[in-house]
Amino acid sequence: MRRCAGVTSGAMALAIVAFGSSLADACSRVLWADNGQAVVTGRNMDWPEDMRTDLWAFPRGLARKGESGDDNELSWTSKYGSVGGAVYNLAIADGMNEKGLVANLLWLSESDYGKRDLKRPGLALSLWAQYNLDNFATVAEAVADIETGRYQLIAAGMPGYATATVHLSLSDATGDSAIIEIVDGGKVRVHHDRRYLVMTNSPPFPEQLANLKKYHVFGGTEALPGTSEAADRFVRAAYYIQNQTKPSDTRQTVARMLSVMRNVAQPFVRPDPKRPEASHTIWRAVADSTDRLYFFESTLSPNIVWVNLSLLDLSVGAPIRKLDLSGADRDLVGEVSSQFKPAAPLEFKKGGS
Repeated sequence: MRRCAGVTSGAMALAIVAFGSSLADACSRVLWADNGQAVVTGRNMDWPEDMRTDLWAFPRGLARKGESGDDNELSWTSKYGSVGGAVYNLAIADGMNEKGLVANLLWLSESDYGKRDLKRPGLALSLWAQYNLDNFATVAEAVADIETGRYQLIAAGMPGYATATVHLSLSDATGDSAIIEIVDGGKVRVHHDRRYLVMTNSPPFPEQLANLKKYHVFGGTEALPGTSEAADRFVRAAYYIQNQTKPSDTRQTVARMLSVMRNVAQPFVRPDPKRPEASHTIWRAVADSTDRLYFFESTLSPNIVWVNLSLLDLSVGAPIRKLDLSGADRDLVGEVSSQFKPAAPLEFKKGGS
């Protein structure tokens, strides 16, 4: 495994971006930590169809298995409660825990998890984000864990695609950030630095840093790009988050983050089945790690809902709860913590299936 050195030159140090698209997307992720109000992480989910995403609330003390699809799966008991968005109700693609750790899975076509090594416990990709939300309070803790190499990620299929290929971004209440890529037969690349603010899709992170240098706002000669290609979204998100005006309260902070995410969103368009990461935006989320607020907006609804994690019962023994945003709860608006209902455990997609 290798940790990539931080970039320290001028404006580039403020906005470093990776590429990917979630266990259900081709998205964009942006972190804003120096606004003086709250550490917020925005994320767009881009995908060619409605993923029927619901929000789930998981308490502490849940016994988990890695769903690797073989006899050696990772196991753990959740230390922290969390809220997450479940795509197809098969995988947590986005979420925040009660300590303010945020995890986002994004598609990365270059991801390569290697041949199965049965000497190491397996963890299905569908649980990668949730594993981190369950176990860690900070980015540094999560990075230290993955650098041990003690488990192996196992790819799984998803509706319409034989194999999901993703990478992971993490942020926390201190403003720390990390982007985790697994490529070239299972090599773990950890990009850990609070200056790494933006993530979209392919190519991998080092190539995105090189691409950023071409534009005049980051020391190059080319004008700010305007297409919906992942590389262009990368540059625009980096520019707009770097040049944001300071908000006067949390409401303005979230509104400014939403404005950036909408700028790098993609309109509804005829999908290309060969490029799911170039699809339209189906939802966006903003996680406020300071105030433990999780905002969710579907592009199929005029409403924004949000969850105040402090109002949820996340204690050991509390029930798992679900907000049915793809069904009965789709017309809700505002703070919705009281609208979660007890539910059977989420059945995560098994690795190798």
